[in-house]
Amino acid sequence: MAEQLLIRRPQQPETRMALGDEPLVIGSDPGCHVVVNEPGVLGFHACVSRNNKLIHAVSYDAASPLETDQGPMPQLQLEDGTRFSVGATQFELRNGAQAEQALLENPAEAAAQLQAAMARIKAEMARVVIGQSDVVSQVLVALFARGHCLLVGTPGLAKTLMARTLAGSLDLGCKRVQFTPDLMPADITGTQVLEQDPVTAARTFRFKQGPIFTNLLLADEINRTPPKTQAALLEAMQERRVTIAGQAYDLPAPFFVIATQNPIEQEGTYPLPEAQLDRFMFCVRVEYPSADEEERIIMETTRDTSEEVSHALSASALIAFQHLVRQAPVSRHVGAYVTKLVRATRPDAPDAPDFIKNWVRWGAGPRAGQYLLLAAKSHALLSGRLNVSCDDVRAYVLPVLRHRVLVNFAAASEGVDSDEIVRRLVAAVPEPDYAE
Repeated sequence: MAEQLLIRRPQQPETRMALGDEPLVIGSDPGCHVVVNEPGVLGFHACVSRNNKLIHAVSYDAASPLETDQGPMPQLQLEDGTRFSVGATQFELRNGAQAEQALLENPAEAAAQLQAAMARIKAEMARVVIGQSDVVSQVLVALFARGHCLLVGTPGLAKTLMARTLAGSLDLGCKRVQFTPDLMPADITGTQVLEQDPVTAARTFRFKQGPIFTNLLLADEINRTPPKTQAALLEAMQERRVTIAGQAYDLPAPFFVIATQNPIEQEGTYPLPEAQLDRFMFCVRVEYPSADEEERIIMETTRDTSEEVSHALSASALIAFQHLVRQAPVSRHVGAYVTKLVRATRPDAPDAPDFIKNWVRWGAGPRAGQYLLLAAKSHALLSGRLNVSCDDVRAYVLPVLRHRVLVNFAAASEGVDSDEIVRRLVAAVPEPDYAE
């Protein structure tokens, strides 16, 4: 990971910008890379640039220096953790490569740190979200694997609260979009705004960011908006960027989407296209709480008190752990098992079980295998283990495959859903022999 500049604005979520070879200009002018519209901030106030391996922040005018912990300074050499301010906006350099390298040098210790981080996050979330421990675990596995989650459940099951609490426990920016039939793609991604300079009267277009420019995006009732608006998330979820008027804009890191669906009301809704569903790593079923949990919910949420979560993990540490998950080694035996499971979901495959050929219209594609292996890696490391087993794979077959196995009319007429088919598939497909 390259160096990143953390940007903290008052009462706004933290954002990040990667530092490349070109200088990064800060100021109030709309053409600056980081626009700070505050009194006393010059049009071109300062820049952050790289000279060989050193990174410096320099103010353009000595009369308007940078504010640092050591007082005003016209220039500053930046190291990991160095902070400075322009107006009320604070900047901090983070060297993600060093954090990632430190984790990779001692993988056993890194796995223990990840397990401890998982426990801290779940403990903080349990202070606000009562029950739903399985759902929380699946969401965290997807987050550390750099995937996205689709939560399917009836109203009032804390889906929105879960997303907000997760963002709070990780010190992430969180924005919520209520999807409605009249929502347009620009309402999510942002749009070009025509502005006129009050001095020169020159007109220029400025990109106004949409709510997708955040760390955690909660897409509430995503199936209530037309497909063209749903498709606004396709590029963002896959490539972590959006393209507006031919210009690509990178999204803040980390970037995580939690979408919700209500399975009861389907009139006037727009089912997600298969290409959109495939972008979600997990489809998680949110069930009703147990009797004891529901009693706690009723008693504890009807009092005039509220719980505040503490930051259990920083955003930079989360990114480093996400890279650690991708670096986890996997045996060929586990990889072959994942391949057999995914290929067996396709009715035209020669080794597909008979019930697949009778009940399945379309099977899962290669992305299902990628996500299934990543889920197994993430689950193993979050459990404090370096070795990934076939049991880790089986633990996440349902959330990975249930929305990728499309049943036909014969299955629907017999009351067989994709969950039942996936369960039978796990029982029918054996682990591969080492000789294979």
